[in-house]
Amino acid sequence: MGLVKLLKNAEVFSPKPVGKKDILIVGNKIAVVESDISVNVPDLDIINASGLIAIPGLIDTHVHFLGGGGEGGFSTRTPELDPRDCIVNGVTTLVGCLGTDGITRSLDSLYAKAKALEECGLTTFIYTGSYRVPPVTFTGSVQRDIVLIDKVIGVGEIAISDHRSSQPTYEEILRIVADARVGGMLSGKPGIVNFHVGAGRKGIEYLFKIAEETEILIQHLYPTHMSRSKKLFEEGLRFCELGGVIDITALQPFEKEENFGPVDALVMAYENGLIDAVTISSDAQGSLPVFDDKGNMVGFKVGSVAALLHTVKLAVEKGLPQELILKTVTLTPAKVLRLKYKGKIEKGYDADIVLMEDFHIKWVISKGKFLMVEGNVVEPFKVM
Repeated sequence: MGLVKLLKNAEVFSPKPVGKKDILIVGNKIAVVESDISVNVPDLDIINASGLIAIPGLIDTHVHFLGGGGEGGFSTRTPELDPRDCIVNGVTTLVGCLGTDGITRSLDSLYAKAKALEECGLTTFIYTGSYRVPPVTFTGSVQRDIVLIDKVIGVGEIAISDHRSSQPTYEEILRIVADARVGGMLSGKPGIVNFHVGAGRKGIEYLFKIAEETEILIQHLYPTHMSRSKKLFEEGLRFCELGGVIDITALQPFEKEENFGPVDALVMAYENGLIDAVTISSDAQGSLPVFDDKGNMVGFKVGSVAALLHTVKLAVEKGLPQELILKTVTLTPAKVLRLKYKGKIEKGYDADIVLMEDFHIKWVISKGKFLMVEGNVVEPFKVM
């Protein structure tokens, strides 16, 4: 494929709808988004996108690159992320984390996996730390990790209100957030702390206290799994009203939404005028454990990045505006992560574009390179 690519007659959601447009890509950037673009350059690749919707590449802020789980013993460890799973599901940017297991899975391996995924054409970042407090780090310091390790953008997922957490105190959480903020300031990174929020009765009590009683900006607090229950999500909406952003975990294709789930949460956020303060992540490759009343794990399944677009589709079918739901997996996470050139189909932005028909993905372009062509993954490497 050549350096210059022209997508013709796509119905563009930027993520706001802008109508039928042509998209000119030069190198890894979007050069022009207009009607009837005509260029005359050698080796021009022209793609007929008539009948297809063009959306920004999806951004998944919570993925277990190395696999997750292990709560039921070594045999319950889940597998590493396959880059092809990202490609076929339109995910072009993602953030990796360790999760429960910060012992047999290391930050060194997480970093190496992030680099491997990037070599396959994706954009990757990672969190330092794991569930536990004090956080595991590369350098012995959260601040040093954020400042000195290129891919580290924050800390996470720190577990709170969960029986698997290390039961951190408020002061311990506050110190982590303060260090992340300063590390972000010094490095030009978001310096966020991604919190795994369990089903415990305290919910996000600590986060409210930080936001309301300290000088730390609420933008550094990023709680996930917030659609775990209606009660927790109502707390999340109060958090959004203070200026925060919350993350909900997508519904996996093999799951059924019972009682209250991510689609219900999106409807509730929309009805309260707070949909712009919500993101969706997949928790991919994490184990989805089922516990009995005594806290024993009785089974589990493995999360997939497929959940992202699946949840968007369900929300649109529920009647929510497509452009607003698309923001939860494109523009809003780009803002949370301070990714200046991600999340839009607009001049100057990275050429991360997904072409689809009725939520069936046909083409995937990441940083100007074709990763999927007419439904077929372009293998980024060959095993010799």
